[in-house]
Amino acid sequence: MTERTTSSSWAAGIAAALEYGGLDSKSLFTQLGLDYSLLSDPEARFPQDGMTRLWQRAVELTGNPAIGLNMAKVLRPSSFNVVGYALMSSRNLKEGISRLVRYQRIIAEGADLCLQSTPEGYEIKLVVHGDRIASAPQSGEASMAYSLAFFRWITDRPLRPRHAYFTGSAPQDLTPYKDVFQCPISFNAPCCSLLMEVADMEAPLPSANESLALLHDRFAGEYLARFSGSRVTHQVRQVLCRLLPQGEPKREVVAQALLLSERTLQRRLQDEGTSYQQLLDDTRRELAVQYLEQINLTLLEISYLLGFSDPSNFFRAFRRWFDTTPGEYRTRLKP
Repeated sequence: MTERTTSSSWAAGIAAALEYGGLDSKSLFTQLGLDYSLLSDPEARFPQDGMTRLWQRAVELTGNPAIGLNMAKVLRPSSFNVVGYALMSSRNLKEGISRLVRYQRIIAEGADLCLQSTPEGYEIKLVVHGDRIASAPQSGEASMAYSLAFFRWITDRPLRPRHAYFTGSAPQDLTPYKDVFQCPISFNAPCCSLLMEVADMEAPLPSANESLALLHDRFAGEYLARFSGSRVTHQVRQVLCRLLPQGEPKREVVAQALLLSERTLQRRLQDEGTSYQQLLDDTRRELAVQYLEQINLTLLEISYLLGFSDPSNFFRAFRRWFDTTPGEYRTRLKP
C-alpha cells in the first residue's frame, strides 16, 4: 500500500515547534523510528502516520494539546518548500494561496486545501486525512497557525481573520489560540478553516514579482511531477484533464489509456487512498475554479470543458462543491 507522506521541510518545522515546547525532537524521532538526519535532505519524505504519532507523543509528554500552535513561533519560509517562495512572489494573498492549493501535495499529501469566496470574505479550508491512523488535531492547528504567521510576515501587516475554526474539542484554556489567531474561535468544526477579510486577501504583496512567480511555478511543477510521477493518482488526473472536454471519461477508458485493467486501476487508487469517482470529482472542482477565472469562457463552455453533457449537472455539482452557483462565484472574483 502506498503511504501518504510529508515533506522533510514541513517535518523540520514540526521538529522546531516541538523543541520550542521543551522537547528533544531528535530523541522523539528516534523513538518513533523516524530518521532525524533526513530533515536536512530537501528531497526526503516522512510517512504521514509518523508525523501523527509525533504530535500524539508530544501531547502525552507535555500535557499541552495546543502544542501545534508553536508552528507560528518558529516561522521559516522553507517549511512550505518551494511553494512558500511561489506564494511570496504572487500579486496578492488570494493568488498566493491559490498556488498553495495547487501545490499542497508537495508539502503534505494527507492534506486537502481549498480557497472559497463567500459573502463574508475568503475562507481557507483544510482537511487533514489519516493514513492508517486518524490524524491528530494538532496537525491541522499547526498548519493554520503557521499559515497565518507566514501571511502576516509576507504582508508585513497584523492580519486578523474574521473567524477561525478547528476540528478538535474546545480546550480548557483558550489563551494560546486567542494569542495566535486574535479572532473569534470555534471548535468541533467539520474542518479547519480561516475566514479572511477581502481587503487583506486582495492587497498587493510587497514581495510580488511576476517573473519570479512563474519561475517558482516551474520549480514547483517539476518537483510535483517528479514526486508524483510514479503514483497512479497523478497519472489519472493527467488523463482526466486531457479527456474531460470530450465528455465524462469512463473508468475503463482511463484504465486503457494507462495500459491497466479496470481492476488494477481500482486497486492501485485504493492503495493510494482514493477512488476513480473521487478523483474525477476533485479534478472537475479544481478545473472549474481555474476556468471561472478566465472571463472569456462562458458558463456553458465551462460546463462542457468539464465533461458535463447537461449544464444543470454542472450547476448542481458546483453548488455541492462551493455552496454557491458558478455565476455568483465568478461575480466575487475581481481582476
